[in-house]
This record gives sequence, C-alpha cells and structure tokens, in this order.
Amino acid sequence: MGKTIAIIGGAFGDEGKGKIVDFLTEKADIVARATGGNNAGHTVVVGDEKFKFNLIPSGIVHKNKLNICGNGMVIYPPKIIEEIEDLEKRGYNVSNKNLILSSSAHVITEKQVELDKKTGGKVGTTGRGIGPCYMAKIERTGLRMNEFIKQDSKEAKRLKPLVKDTYVILNEALEAGKNILVEGAQGTLLDIDHGTYPFVTSSNPTAGGACTGLGIGPTKITEVIAIVKAYTTRVGRGPFPTEQGTDEDTMNENIDVELTEEDIKKANEGDEYSTGLVLRKRGAEYGTTTGRARRTGWFDAVIVNYARRINGLTSIVVTKLDCFSDFKKIKLCVAYKIDGKKTENFPLTNLEKAEPIYEEMPGWCCDISEVKKFEELPKEVKAYVKRVEELAGVPISILSVGPRRDQTFILRKDLLF
Repeated sequence: MGKTIAIIGGAFGDEGKGKIVDFLTEKADIVARATGGNNAGHTVVVGDEKFKFNLIPSGIVHKNKLNICGNGMVIYPPKIIEEIEDLEKRGYNVSNKNLILSSSAHVITEKQVELDKKTGGKVGTTGRGIGPCYMAKIERTGLRMNEFIKQDSKEAKRLKPLVKDTYVILNEALEAGKNILVEGAQGTLLDIDHGTYPFVTSSNPTAGGACTGLGIGPTKITEVIAIVKAYTTRVGRGPFPTEQGTDEDTMNENIDVELTEEDIKKANEGDEYSTGLVLRKRGAEYGTTTGRARRTGWFDAVIVNYARRINGLTSIVVTKLDCFSDFKKIKLCVAYKIDGKKTENFPLTNLEKAEPIYEEMPGWCCDISEVKKFEELPKEVKAYVKRVEELAGVPISILSVGPRRDQTFILRKDLLF
C-alpha cells in the first residue's frame, strides 16, 4: 500500500523543504507541487552540485521519478523553460516522462508581472506576477495552460508536450498503490486564509491546498509533515514576534558583510541585531528567488502549534540545528504576552503586539554538521530537540544538520515512506 506525504512549511517559508523533499524522493514514485509559482525557491544539494528551483519539483534530479506541477500552481513560461534548459545543460533530460504540467494550471503573463512590480511593494511581494495571476483566476479571466499551448509561439510549442490532465495521473497512481510526495511551497503563515494577512502569498500553501491544488481527496493523504527550522525566519514585511534586530536593519544589510568574532561576542551578550546576523550568516539566510536577506529570530512554539492545528500535522522535521554552533544560550518562545495577557494560542489579530515569552537552554558551542549518528550528538543538542518536540505536540521524524543528504537523521521511520 502506497503513502501520500504532504510536506508543508511550518512557519513563514524558507524552512528547507527542498532538501527534505530531495531526501524523501528516493522512495517516492511521484513528486508534485500544488500551489504557488516562481515566488518559491527550493535549493537541493547533490554531491558538489547545487540546484535552485522555482517551479519544477525538486524530484527532477532523481532518475525514474515523475514530477508534476499541479492545477493550483501559476506558471511563468519563460522561467520554467529556463529551468528545463539549465537542467539539460547539466546533463538531465527533461520530457513528459519525468515532468508534467497540469492543463488547468494558470499562466502568468507579462502584463501581470508588470502589474505586480507596480503594486506588490507594500506587502513585500517578489514582483513575479503571482498575485495578479491568481486575481485573474478568481475573476475567471485568467489564461490556463490548456489554452496557452494553442498559441503560435516558441514557448507554447516548447511546453505543449508536457501538458496533461494531471488529476488523472495522480489518482491512477493512488489507486495503484504508488508513493506520492507533495512538495509544499511558502509556509503556513503565508497562507492567504490562515497567514498574517495582508503579508501573505496569494494561494493556500497549507495542507488543504495540497488537495485542491492537485485534485486528490483529503482521505488520500497519509502523513502531513511540517518543516521547521531550529530558529525562525521571515522574508519581507509583516509581524515577527521573535525577530532579532529590526526588519529595516535586515533589509538594508549588505549581503556580502563578513561575520566576525565581535559579532558572535555581541550576540552572546544579548545584542539582538548581532544574534540575527549570526543566525543569518550561519544559515545562509538569503532568498533563493530574490537574494533578499531574511529576518531571523528564535524558535517560536506558538507558530508551530498553530501549524499543527491548521494542517493536521503528523510529525515535524527540524532543520539547521547546526546553525547554533556559536551560541552559549539558546532561547525558545513558548507563549506570547498581548496587552498584558499570556496566551499560547496564535492570534489572528494584533500579532504585532505579541511579546514573546522565552525559555532558555544551554547551547553546545561546537560544530555538529559532520556528526553521523544521532546518538553521537552532544547532550545539549538532544535536550533542545526533546524540548522542541514537547512544545510542538507532535513527533520529530527527521533532523537536519546541514544542506547535504548525508547530514540528515531519521528519528521516526514509521512516519515516512
């Protein structure tokens, strides 16, 4: 009997979903994306090669895997063709044997890109035309892939062999007992309905979007796994309770700035901007799609619990544990104080007023990125992992201590393929 595993971003996106999807793809038959467009960025490291995808599912670097761009996506033809050509230059053949685009997916037009550049700045969009394309979809004036490929253009002719009714392929695979991996984009708090509106994306990157964006029923999803970092990050505008430093400082930061011993010293003395900078540099927190510096902060259990409820999580994956190597003390947000009252529930309004309530745990002050067995990790790491699991309310199925496939520990195999 096959499984369908949905991978979800547990916070504001950029949690390392691409790496985990790549890791799990070995036992998947199909890797499918359900929502979003080239506002998402997934990085996959294979040996000495680094791949950056915005539209094509991360499973494309594996042989004999079918990758699907679902009907809930919005696709910018020049960008997906660019990704296909880059793969082909690197020796990866791309055809309808390993990549299928839904005939019902909407197509981003040049006019929509221009509109987004003019209007999207106030909420910090990527300017890729995503919002205007979804607007056209809801207005029923959009261009779908099945109409686009009828056009007399090089792009239409290039993509036409890849376009099919993907709901048929997916449901036949389910009926045949195949393993399907749903590759999430963005994160729970960027969901148009459940995120920090209006500082959100234009689709539903939560678990429900996996069903509507692919045409599969909710009873077909076996596991829902949220990827969360050992700390928290956010790109662009919007409230961020555990942020270290300010969004203005981060957005104005020179991405070429070098991390110094003085920065680390100041971080351990409690300087917020330095704390955020150390996490940013250790975690390479600069956007795959935009190059923008990400805002950084401590782990937020209030957010993760919200993601657990909204998505019906069965487990979480914790990434970037290795990025704490410089810290003598590590903080975890366990609740908020809003207008003088404590709450452990994520507020849908007044998040900007939320003051984090922290627990503090000892750091490990050493590099753990090359440790090969969970049992060999320092006791401080194990204690932190145990506390994160307790606060999340669901098991941790995987831990990651670096970007490579071999920097990954499976803790609960029964919750995976």
